Amino acid sequence: MGKTWLITGVSSGFGYEMTKQLLEKGDVVIGTVRNKEKVKKLIEDYPVNFDCQILDVTDFERIHTFIPEMFGKHGRIDVVVNNAGYGLFGAAEELDYANIQKILDTNLTGPIMIIHDSLPYLRKQGGGRIIQLSSYGGQVAYAANSMYHATKFGIEGFCESVAQEVAKFNIGITIVEPGGARTEFRYGSAHVAELRPEYAHVHDFLNMLDPTKGLAPGDSAKMAARMIESVEKEPAPLRMVLGSQALTATITRLRERVADYETQTELAASTDIQE
Repeated sequence: MGKTWLITGVSSGFGYEMTKQLLEKGDVVIGTVRNKEKVKKLIEDYPVNFDCQILDVTDFERIHTFIPEMFGKHGRIDVVVNNAGYGLFGAAEELDYANIQKILDTNLTGPIMIIHDSLPYLRKQGGGRIIQLSSYGGQVAYAANSMYHATKFGIEGFCESVAQEVAKFNIGITIVEPGGARTEFRYGSAHVAELRPEYAHVHDFLNMLDPTKGLAPGDSAKMAARMIESVEKEPAPLRMVLGSQALTATITRLRERVADYETQTELAASTDIQE
């Protein structure tokens, strides 16, 4: 029997690939966009199975009415996918308040609200899955990406905690940590701050955003397929890294972090109360 999916940000990237693959196999997708023009063909090709909805994940008041409406309309939603995201590049001093707030609202607060408002329905229906798009940037931090990392580290902590709270209700949460992929997120929608010459030493990220300087190794269609497949795994994998470069970088950074902590044994113990 097919599943019903709620996926945010389906007009491009992973959201679009997941939606296309799911519709092709007969599942129902409630896909959110800010403009339906980019998914016009999907709307035409799948008039029954594709329920395209307008939603800006930074509109928190709308989220509070949207989630009940969708569960009410479809009766059951098996998988909730927080995919919509915003990329912001630049050193911390180069960022303005408006873009800081926008990335927090898009990548952190909006997804938190969607999960928060979906949980009562998932619990009452006897379970379901939540897929949270993060990045290996939720574990590994680079210069000139501070706010992106802040949102990804933040949403990962939120999801890891919530996963423990809802496991008894048969609700599984999977944090997806993709590496670089050939998507519009990387080569089109990413926002670059007003760069300052003082921080020229960290502006090499511009090469990453320029497809003429070499393309990212990740295949977005294959990554979308792995995300779809993950909902059949029991128990739900808490984290899933997609891309060999991402996995290597993550393991390297985690080993460095553990090694640093292990040098602090005496320091940590020195603050304990001695009875």
